[in-house]
Amino acid sequence: MTNPLLQAFNTPFEVPPFAEIQTQHYMPAIEEGIKIARQEIDEITGSQEAPTFQNTIEALESSGELLSRVSAVLFNQNSAETSDELQAVTKEASPVLSAFNNEIKQNEALWARIKTVYEKRGTLGLNPEQMMLLDKTYKSFVRSGANLNDEKKKRFKEISIELSKLTLTYGENLLFETNEYELIIDKKSDLSGLPADVVKRAAALAKEKGHEGKWIFTLQAPSYIPFMEYADQRHLREKLYKAFMSKAFKGDERDNQELVKKIVRLRSEMAKLLDYPTYASYVLEERMATNPLQVRHFLNDLLEKALPKAEEEVAEMKAFMKGLGVDHELERWDWGYYSEKLRKKKYAIDDELIKPYFKLENVISGVFQTAEKLFGLSFVRNKEIPVYHADVIAYEVYAGKEIKAVFLADFFPRKGKRSGAWMTSYREQKRKSGKNILPQVSIVCNFTPSSEDAPSLLKFDEVKTLFHEFGHALHGMLADTTYGSLSGTNVYWDFVELPSQIFENWCFEKECLDQFARHYETDELIPTDLVEKIKQSANYHEAYATVRQISFGLLDMAWHDLSLEMAEEIKDVAKVEQDVFMQLDLFNPVPETNMSVQFGHIFAGGYAAGYYSYKWAEVLDADAFSLFQEKGIFDQKTAHSFRDNILSKGGTVHPMELYKQFRGREPKPEALLKRAGLV
Repeated sequence: MTNPLLQAFNTPFEVPPFAEIQTQHYMPAIEEGIKIARQEIDEITGSQEAPTFQNTIEALESSGELLSRVSAVLFNQNSAETSDELQAVTKEASPVLSAFNNEIKQNEALWARIKTVYEKRGTLGLNPEQMMLLDKTYKSFVRSGANLNDEKKKRFKEISIELSKLTLTYGENLLFETNEYELIIDKKSDLSGLPADVVKRAAALAKEKGHEGKWIFTLQAPSYIPFMEYADQRHLREKLYKAFMSKAFKGDERDNQELVKKIVRLRSEMAKLLDYPTYASYVLEERMATNPLQVRHFLNDLLEKALPKAEEEVAEMKAFMKGLGVDHELERWDWGYYSEKLRKKKYAIDDELIKPYFKLENVISGVFQTAEKLFGLSFVRNKEIPVYHADVIAYEVYAGKEIKAVFLADFFPRKGKRSGAWMTSYREQKRKSGKNILPQVSIVCNFTPSSEDAPSLLKFDEVKTLFHEFGHALHGMLADTTYGSLSGTNVYWDFVELPSQIFENWCFEKECLDQFARHYETDELIPTDLVEKIKQSANYHEAYATVRQISFGLLDMAWHDLSLEMAEEIKDVAKVEQDVFMQLDLFNPVPETNMSVQFGHIFAGGYAAGYYSYKWAEVLDADAFSLFQEKGIFDQKTAHSFRDNILSKGGTVHPMELYKQFRGREPKPEALLKRAGLV
């Protein structure tokens, strides 16, 4: 039987032929990919010629193409369209790939050649992009243990393999727990307060699961969030909240507490092997915020401004509840519910008023039109491009007549898809033998699907999410670099959120909204006063949200800014978390709930010691967007400068230099503090 992963992809734009790929194809393709990559490395190290940038650094950059291609398909499918079988393969493949990566990084002959080139770097006449590739290659070897002795190299390798297994298991436990839980309601009175479309979807899900005449609510965002915001039955909100926050924290085989401790210990040990005091110190060496002290200072400085305001917001909420005659204390499962009622009172606005103007298809069109106005892009649907699920839509992306990228969009929740929203790539943009290789970019979301009698209508937060992920996608689509490893979103982690977060700003502007925000029944444009209310309410409970984000950033640092000795002493996951949250918690603690065991960003994603970067990037995005506000939100000169200095350059230049080229100076926090209503 032929293995489609081992053939050239004979499809439009060489997009993976998803329908032909079966689970059993992955491991043989990975093994073959490793075999070919080994041969390519052997050619580099076996060369009789003196090491040069071309025969060593560029040759290494272009090696392992098959392996990269297969891995991209496997890991993207495991996030967006997984199964028990695919999870088993991913579990098998992860340690194999980690071991091979270590084998390359600890190949002494290869390291000797890289070091030779690096030591002569000042005499080689390299351009900035070549210099960046050389610097990144050299550092990646040092940071992967190339300078260690044999005993330490062996231990480094063991740690890497073990971590790849543990983080994968952590994510699988979380997905299982999210999918497993169902709140089954059989009394219609228990649905009081819930919007009609939410109730309909719950009934449809119950019917699908063999509970006709009942309603099912789950821990997936489109079900969980509206329930917490609108359900009048407080005991059911409490039940659902506790189910959500106790995921992977029940002391059973899906419990993540031991995994958290092991991951933290191994990361601390890895850092110690490489002579870093903590894992956070190791990570932050390659960030705009260069060390843990700078991150803590940044977060605490924001906290100082946000916490008093957040306390005011909580006090206001308590007074509001008292005014409604509520006699119980404000608990976490009350916040979303009463927050929504107070928002409606203060701004005469709620999601049900806004959603009719944000039909999903119109929002997609609006995102495309915004990209066209700013960057001259157009999007053409192509049904011939393979997709991995019937819900996924494929587009060709053009700048004028030049094709720039392939774009896959996947919007709705399903069992095999992890929760949340993200952008990813199946292939990076690069140049090969003078030819531009097109990027294959995808965004994956979990929006409310349409029902039998209503289209998919987005909450404003979901509109923001779509703009956000599309901002990441633009970073990938507009990449214009020579090397794939420096292309698109391959930038410092605390810079990667700038394109996504700045793009959110357009969906608050009437000039942008008038392109697409029309009532799905009357076709009426969104009224100016409603846009004003959206803007005014955008800062609603912003201090509370800021404190929440900061608490997650500080929790991340608490886990990753530990010496090995401190990491080994941790016995109680809940205690570490309580110590962080105690100083800034605005509510009573809820027993038997825990954030760390479900903090996938830092324990199963790439955000370890990097969660602060969301707030860091907000400083950048508010400061950068203030230039658009000054010049005009569709000002061509500003847009082209952003495209040429930020989006197209990827990681070819240090991000602070790119930012200064665009903005004319370093970022200042004033625009963010003003936007958030904190000054």
